[in-house]
Amino acid sequence: MSAKATLLQQHDDDIVIVAAVRSAMTKGKRGGFKDTRPEEILSAVLRAAYTAARLDPALIEDIAVGNVLPPGGGASAARMAALAAGIPNTAAINTVNRQCSSGLTAVNQIANEIRTGQIEIGIGAGVESMTFGFGPRATAEAFSEKVLSNQEAEDCLIPMGITSENVATDYGISRVDQDAFAARSYQKAAAAQKAGKFVPEIVPITVKVVDPKTEKEHQIVVDTDDGVRDGVTAQSLGKLKPAFKEGGTTHAGNASQVSDGAAAVVLTRRSIAKRLGLPVVGKFVTASVVGVPPRVMGVGPAYAIPRVLAATGLAVADVDFFEINEAFASQALYSIQKVGIDEANVNLFGGAIALGHPLGCTGARQIATGLNIAKQTGKKVFVTSMCIGSGMGMAAVFVSEQ
Repeated sequence: MSAKATLLQQHDDDIVIVAAVRSAMTKGKRGGFKDTRPEEILSAVLRAAYTAARLDPALIEDIAVGNVLPPGGGASAARMAALAAGIPNTAAINTVNRQCSSGLTAVNQIANEIRTGQIEIGIGAGVESMTFGFGPRATAEAFSEKVLSNQEAEDCLIPMGITSENVATDYGISRVDQDAFAARSYQKAAAAQKAGKFVPEIVPITVKVVDPKTEKEHQIVVDTDDGVRDGVTAQSLGKLKPAFKEGGTTHAGNASQVSDGAAAVVLTRRSIAKRLGLPVVGKFVTASVVGVPPRVMGVGPAYAIPRVLAATGLAVADVDFFEINEAFASQALYSIQKVGIDEANVNLFGGAIALGHPLGCTGARQIATGLNIAKQTGKKVFVTSMCIGSGMGMAAVFVSEQ
């Protein structure tokens, strides 16, 4: 029996997903969540997740929340969000920060707790308000000179945009190719949005916004990714100036957007889902993490994807589609080429260049999007992956059962 056929088999001890939802992703400081604190977005998504699973929230035992820029420096806001979502105080919670893979790390943590018998039901989630958390307030005052005397340690402080330039230079990823890739991301996302394809995965959230001109407050429903732009072409992107260095190739149009959003994935064991009558929408198979040189941190998926495929015995051709985070066009394009993936099977509804990248949210968001894509296309096996600031990569394998 092939590795893929084995993966498609169902067993009572499988780690299954019974719901995966997300908020819309909105522009940092300018979008629909510009006046909404992250715990409010997260609370709405947590409530929607267990409701979609038809799950009694009293049965939730643990929650892990990916959050790169946590308010107050800890799990308090996430704990508050869970309680406000109607989850009893008997459920524990923690936040986890593995940079851009924080949401996937949270899901992996909960899956492993279930796998080892520590809990039966949990939620892996992710949230980020880059409106309220991103920028100078997230930067340390100083670092140890002794530690920084190590070159790779110092490389961890290289601005992300410069790491993108390093990838482009080191691996020969041209500005023309980056802009073409970014344009395709926008075009796919715009087409999917027009066709209503994101609707099943997005939780509409009613929030208050302040009109910057009148300073009057009113309510709106945020249910659409507001960073998506129609009509973007490689030619229009070609007119933008490099953002990080003179003569560079990375700019605002071929890099991920600064965004706000949250996502949540409810997991349990298949036997528990059967007993409780919960709707199984997919299976979490496994995840892998790798380290790469910090100065080219974006190449993480090029090494994480082969590792997780090796762990499952899958070949690239066995994977029906990939969700690879587009931190920058340079690194996403390099990773796709390095692994030997047909770009036609990558980010079918667009990626972070078009949709946005709320740091702690993205790893969980990709799962919600992946399951939605699978349901609409009939595809089954998919891989999510992302690069990670300071030089890492993470990837995971999922099976849709919808």
